[in-house]
Amino acid sequence: MKLKILPPTLRVKNHYLTLDIKSEVKLTKDELVSAIWYSCLRLYGEAETSGFNLWIMRFYTHTNNDFLSNNLNTISSTNKSDNDSSLVNKDYERTESNYYHYKAVLRCQRGYENKVRGSLATLYKHNNKKIAISTIGISGTISSSIEKFIN
Repeated sequence: MKLKILPPTLRVKNHYLTLDIKSEVKLTKDELVSAIWYSCLRLYGEAETSGFNLWIMRFYTHTNNDFLSNNLNTISSTNKSDNDSSLVNKDYERTESNYYHYKAVLRCQRGYENKVRGSLATLYKHNNKKIAISTIGISGTISSSIEKFIN
C-alpha cells in the first residue's frame, strides 16, 4: 500500500534564520551543526531542543578580502578627513583579518525562532576557538531568505 502525503494543514511549519558566522578557525558544515546543537542543548536541554527541528539548509563561505574591501569602502566614505580615514582603515585591517566569515540558512520550527536565536547568542567558543553567530534575518522560505539577506 502506498503511503499518503500529509496535507499542508498537518505539516510542520518552518521558518528560516539567516546566520552571520565569524570564527577564528575554518569551519565545515558539520562543525557548525555540532556547535549549534551544543548551544541549544546547553541552554534548553534535550526535551525542548528536539522540538526546534534544526537543520542547516545552505552554508556559504566568504573570503576575508571581499568582505574587507566592501567594509573599507564604507568606512572611508563615511569619514570626511583623509587622515582619520587612513587610520581607521589600518586599524580595521588589523582587527578584521583574523577571522573567517560564513553565512548560513538554518531551518527551525515556527514559534521557536527566539529560543534558537537566544541559544545562538550564548555561543562564544567551539573547540576552544572563538566563534560569533548572529542572526541577520528570519523568513518563511529558503529562497526569500537568500534573496533578502545573502545576495
